Amino acid sequence: MDVRDWPLWTLRRSALAYWLAVDAIALGIVVYVIASTPTPDSEAIARFGAIAGTAGAVIIVSSIYSHRMGETERNPWAAHLTYLTAGLIALPCNLLVLLLFGPALHGVLAQRPESHRWVFTLSATAVSVFATRALLGWMSPNRELLVMVLGAAVLLILRAGIIALGLKLRSPQAPAEEVVGEPIDAVLGIVAVSIGGLMGFVATATPVHALMAAAPMALLERAAQLPHWRRSAQRDAKTGLANAVHWDGKARYELSKARARNRPMAVMLLDLDHFKKVNDEVGHLAGDAALSAIALLLSGTVRRGDLVGRFGGEEFVVLLPDAEPAVARSVAQRVRLAVAGLAVTTVGTDGREHLLTGLTVSIGVATTQRYGYELPDLLVAADAALLAAKGYGRNLVEMA
Repeated sequence: MDVRDWPLWTLRRSALAYWLAVDAIALGIVVYVIASTPTPDSEAIARFGAIAGTAGAVIIVSSIYSHRMGETERNPWAAHLTYLTAGLIALPCNLLVLLLFGPALHGVLAQRPESHRWVFTLSATAVSVFATRALLGWMSPNRELLVMVLGAAVLLILRAGIIALGLKLRSPQAPAEEVVGEPIDAVLGIVAVSIGGLMGFVATATPVHALMAAAPMALLERAAQLPHWRRSAQRDAKTGLANAVHWDGKARYELSKARARNRPMAVMLLDLDHFKKVNDEVGHLAGDAALSAIALLLSGTVRRGDLVGRFGGEEFVVLLPDAEPAVARSVAQRVRLAVAGLAVTTVGTDGREHLLTGLTVSIGVATTQRYGYELPDLLVAADAALLAAKGYGRNLVEMA
């Protein structure tokens, strides 16, 4: 693939500049550490072996278990955070750099489709780790309890902040849970640095005792997958949007709140026009690429707070809070025009690059002012309006 075709260049300019700056700072820090830190002694190497060996064994055994159980792709971020925290306390800076090869190697082996995002996350972790090390003491870290607690807080907050800002610049309309994570993620992070702190403190005295951290680290590694599995169960695999079941539950909850406060709401159903032709003429992979592009466009075109989901096939649904009929129509027209202007780079059945254009969408809209706050009633009305838009020639918005 040509460098100009890298997905990195699809980022917004502000996000691209920020991500590249973080990557460059991390690279500069690593080069400085390697060039300036003296050769470690045998005791430091023994501590490194104990920490890296324990972490490696836990991650490998857990990966084998997950594979045998047929589980989905894992991200052992909590385990990485644990042994990096241990290294902050117990190792010289150049061996701390070697510990960063753990998350780096995981990213390479996982063959992530968005490698630039993995590099950015790794860079944010590296910057946070060495900023925390500077606070604890560059050459000889301070191991007093209060200082270690402060260092753990700096590590977690700085890493989360760097990544959150990057994700927000990338997708300004993204909901908070996708940018800063959920409360359980923060709890798992605190547990990870706590285990890592104990691991590093013990390894400083007797390296072999670092092995005692294996059991709690393995338990944490498994627990850290729970939010990922829950989110996977709520998301559509092809588009990343809320799936039909999850969208339905959230929409009913929002409608019940709106009814109590007498707030106007609207439901918008969207269906891609002549989508079967894309699958038949260009290929199903091109169809999947188009669905992903539509999902991304839809999330960025609706208003902040609108709830976007995929109902299956080429059909999408949006709940619009605080939307009078005129507002709902305006949002629907904005989406329709945005889709009509979309161009998706994909690969056809012949293996050649193909630019997919000419996509259009028909939209049906139903409002609570006319159909009340029961979700089934709104969906039936919006579906009838969608069918009317199809019947009138497609690429239209119809109000129920």
